[in-house]
Amino acid sequence: MDSEKLKKQYHEALVKDVMPFWERYSIDRKNGGYFSCLDRTGKVYDTDKFVWLQGRQVWTFSMLYNHLEKKDSWLKLAGIGAEFLAEHGRDEKGNWYFALDKTGRPITVPYSIFSDCFAAMAFSQYGTAANDAKAKDIGRATFENILRRKKDPAGTYSKAVAGARPLKIFAVPMILVNLAGEMRGVVKDEQIERLIDETVEEVMSVFLDKRRMLVFENVLEGGGHCDCFEGRLINPGHTIEAMWFILDIAEQRNDQRLMDKAVEVILSTLDFGWDKKHGGIFYFLDAEGRPPEQLEWDQKLWWVHAETLVALLMSFRLTGNRQCLQWFKKIHSYTWDRFPDPEHGEWFGYLNRQGKVLIECKGGKWKGCFHVPRALYRCQRELEMLGRGRL
Repeated sequence: MDSEKLKKQYHEALVKDVMPFWERYSIDRKNGGYFSCLDRTGKVYDTDKFVWLQGRQVWTFSMLYNHLEKKDSWLKLAGIGAEFLAEHGRDEKGNWYFALDKTGRPITVPYSIFSDCFAAMAFSQYGTAANDAKAKDIGRATFENILRRKKDPAGTYSKAVAGARPLKIFAVPMILVNLAGEMRGVVKDEQIERLIDETVEEVMSVFLDKRRMLVFENVLEGGGHCDCFEGRLINPGHTIEAMWFILDIAEQRNDQRLMDKAVEVILSTLDFGWDKKHGGIFYFLDAEGRPPEQLEWDQKLWWVHAETLVALLMSFRLTGNRQCLQWFKKIHSYTWDRFPDPEHGEWFGYLNRQGKVLIECKGGKWKGCFHVPRALYRCQRELEMLGRGRL
């Protein structure tokens, strides 16, 4: 593999294929915000607007403007989403709804802290891009609200009977590790560093099973395991994505031990999560090899493979571990052979176990303008830092 050719491949896919798809088809120029439910050709098939995807798309346009190229069109499109969210996205307590109709009328209550997390990320990046103090204020206020809610993220919307099975969920510290870094320049550094310390410790000491080097999605307080569907659940993509968040932190802090540990977890997760019969990374697995609860457990998803490419390039650059490079080549080939749509652009999201396209849509309730462009940008950046030569 030639690093220059790879860098060009990732860059051109980002700026000539993926972003133009969303710019062309997703913008609601009448009501504001974005449509995420796009079929294979870009036609809108559902007009509901999911707040976490709105925030992700504001973040994507803003991040690319801040870090890749000062394109006026990206800043303008970020503003269309930011203005829509600022006007319609929150309830009277400042909590962000899960879903709105196309005009901004709320249709799903603010039951998930993840809407808030992506709103905070969005307004932080957009505030920086547009030099907009009000946007930064929204990001800051949302961040403070997240900190108040993080120990009980579902609040009154939790379905669990209090105290019956007190499981901690990995998704909360995982997103907070990423969110903390996104809020630099908007909230105080000491607040960010304190949150990073807490969440990295929780991920690497509570959710990580050090014997198996696997991260469990749900654990008992202190890191114990519960013998139930939730307690045995492994989500390889979640783990690997979280590890590159932690690699970012380890690089900023020059913490070689943390880098090495994160890479060990990535490699262990790939050994466990790779489909040895058909290729690709499983969506969900049971830690004990029992039948998973999720019927979609054996699907191969876009975001899992995209985030893994980022994690492996980072791992190789930071540690020189050749296993990471070998895995990168393997997953690069699998991903680029199956997910991109050469006819209509962007990437398919859902493959069956055999690697065939299962659903042809390019966006929906869970897939929007986020994982693919972020991964393409991050991989391009990693390849730039690796420099010229063969991999």
